This record gives sequence, C-alpha cells and structure tokens, in this order.
Amino acid sequence: QVQLVESGGGLVQAGGSLRLSCAASGRTFYSYVMGWFRQAPGKEREFAAAINWSSSNTYYADSVLGRFTISRDNAKNTVYLQMNSLKPEDTAVYYCAARFRGGVSTTPLEYDYWGQGTQVAVSA
Repeated sequence: QVQLVESGGGLVQAGGSLRLSCAASGRTFYSYVMGWFRQAPGKEREFAAAINWSSSNTYYADSVLGRFTISRDNAKNTVYLQMNSLKPEDTAVYYCAARFRGGVSTTPLEYDYWGQGTQVAVSA
C-alpha cells in the first residue's frame, strides 16, 4: 500500500511559479512511476507530467511542456512539480499518482494510487 500526500498549492498571479510536492509512504517508492494529473471544474482529469523510477525518462503534456518540470528524490520518497509561467488555464486540483508496474503513462486508469489533491488557482 502506498499513501500519497500533495502540498504546495495556492493562489498565484499569471506568470508566477509554484512548486508542488508529493510525499509517499512505503519502502518501494523508488520502483514506482510517478505522475501528476490535474482536474479543472467540470472537466475530466488530465495528464500533466510523469517520471520513471530513475528519473531517466520524463514525459509532459503539450500544454505544460517547457513550463513545468517533474522531478523526484527517492531518498526522500518525494516527487515534485515545478510550475513556471503559470496561466489562468492551469487552474485545477493537482493530483499525484503512483504506478506500480509498467512505464511512464498518460492514462489515469493505469495508476494504482492517488493522493487527495492540492488546489492551484492562477489569477489573470
């Protein structure tokens, strides 16, 4: 069992930055693919970024490519999402997720564990 707890959300002006963190329990964190997803009101949950266990492979949605950076520290059981040049359309609840088997994936159904989410609001 893995428990995920996100933090770092908040209200920021357009063009600003936020850094989200996701702390994971469990001794095998290093073996999980980790992903960040987001869900805006009235919309489906969508993929933002993912990273494999060794950080050798990262993948981003086109909408965040060049602005967001995913990283992980396996010694701290933590994955991060650095978000720069934020736009109002980035406003959403951001969730981290862990995938036990398989590679980097953009599909929410392929992730096994989810955090409770952290709210990000970007004002114009």
